[in-house]
Amino acid sequence: MSLALLCSGQGRQDRGTFTLLADEPAARPILDAATAPLGTDPAEFCRTAPEETLHANRAGQILCATRALAAAAALFPDGAPQGTIVAGYSVGEMAAWGIAGVWSPIDTLVLVERRAKAMDMAGGSDDQLALVRGLARETVERLARRFDCAIAIVNPGRLFIVGGTRAATEAFCAAALEAGAARAGPMSVRVASHTPRLAGAVAPFATALAAVPAKAPALRLMTASGATLVTRPDRALAGLAAQLAETIDWAAVLEALAERGVTTILELGPGRALADMAAATLPTAEVRALDDFHSLAGARAWLKDHLGRCTAGVGE
Repeated sequence: MSLALLCSGQGRQDRGTFTLLADEPAARPILDAATAPLGTDPAEFCRTAPEETLHANRAGQILCATRALAAAAALFPDGAPQGTIVAGYSVGEMAAWGIAGVWSPIDTLVLVERRAKAMDMAGGSDDQLALVRGLARETVERLARRFDCAIAIVNPGRLFIVGGTRAATEAFCAAALEAGAARAGPMSVRVASHTPRLAGAVAPFATALAAVPAKAPALRLMTASGATLVTRPDRALAGLAAQLAETIDWAAVLEALAERGVTTILELGPGRALADMAAATLPTAEVRALDDFHSLAGARAWLKDHLGRCTAGVGE
């Protein structure tokens, strides 16, 4: 059986993002590493930060990457089972590279912060993302051009993420609803990720990536750049940087997981948006999100039940 770990993007972080992990010894070094850039322990930050701060671009990226890294460390203290595929959605791909062993968790978080800084410097102060569901891609592209927006992420089920200025995305959403969209509205992400508005962030982030030593992945690492497996990180770094200003096709990533015979999927969170999409795309796979469980013990038991002998490294 084949396991895939999915690392979530920002937008679903909330007050309880680190509830399951705060007392896990294996997660503690990663939570401590995130304390410096956040100014306080991640769990405390999530509990006390104003809502706007909780969803700010820099904090959101650090929190979501920290959550995935800490969850993987707690669930697999001896490493994930051989053959595990790791993939990430937007900033989640940074966490995926860390979980796969390309970078250490500390280096991963350093790069995540530099990524966020480059994006904030390149983007506009009133940028944001919006979602639209139920329209054909051609219609979404036409409306995006009309309102000076761009498709940021292509998801399965005719779900698209669109980026632009706040005024532009709001006008886009209104027009999308008039065109028959089942749903359209702004997201709590204040940066136009994966659109040409962030073209200025690509070179600074590429420089930051090149400055950190990268190892060959110990797990099977799938990048959203072409939905391909990374065997030579040095050859994939350019694509990772270019993603900041280019559309991500997450639907293609899920299709690639299906083609590679993935049978069990766990979204590390926060949230379960990726799990929902994966369940729809891979209807025969066993799919859960860590946030489905009330304890890590429950998640560990589920993994052992579905992966059997392959889960020898799952923590007790």
